[in-house]
Parts: sequence; structure tokens; C-alpha cells
Amino acid sequence: MSNTHSTSQSQNSQKSQKSENAEQTHDTTRSETEDRRPTLMEVLREARSQLAELTGLVPETVSSFEQTEGGWSLEVEVMELARVPDTMSLMASYQVDLDPEGQLTGYRRVRRYERGRADARRGG
Repeated sequence: MSNTHSTSQSQNSQKSQKSENAEQTHDTTRSETEDRRPTLMEVLREARSQLAELTGLVPETVSSFEQTEGGWSLEVEVMELARVPDTMSLMASYQVDLDPEGQLTGYRRVRRYERGRADARRGG
């Protein structure tokens, strides 16, 4: 009978250790994930997704991006109004600002243009 009791204590002790180890592993994995900065592609995908959710417009392309002191700044092209022929569709460029984790902190439309129009030549 004491042998059975001893075996039961040993099993409970092993279960307790496994549970503690699993919690430690989970905490380590979670903190590594939380501390990891998003990759550039994750930032671009997240920016497009967040802009689409906020504006209801589908981003077609990211025409520029740069890392800033406060995170990221992107210029995203969207179609605001579909027309026939497609070259007459109304497009817009949005400046999108994100924090270092890739969360959108602000956006604004910086220009509107017809899809078929080239940018005016800038002096410089």
C-alpha cells in the first residue's frame, strides 16, 4: 500500500513538473513573439489590410515606403472610382503612417488622378 502511495506521489510530481515546463515554454514563446519586430512584408500586408478596412477601398499597390523614427510611412495607390475604359478610372494615392509594430496610426489622401495619366514632369 505504501508503494502505491509513493507511485501516486511520483506521478503527481512528474505531472506538476511537466505543467510548469509547458507554462515556461509558452511564456518564452509568447515573449519572443511579442518582442519580434514585423518583417517588411508583414508591415506592407498589414498596412494594405488596415487601409482597406478603414476606407472600404482596395489597395492596388504600394508605390513607396520608408522606415521613419516613429515607424513606417507608405504611399498606397487605390482605385476610387471605376470607369470604362479602365484607363479613365479615378485613382488616388494615400500616405499611410504606421507605428514600429505595423499598426496604422494615420492616413491621408495626397493626390487623385486618372489611371491613364502620367505624372507631370517635375523640375529638379
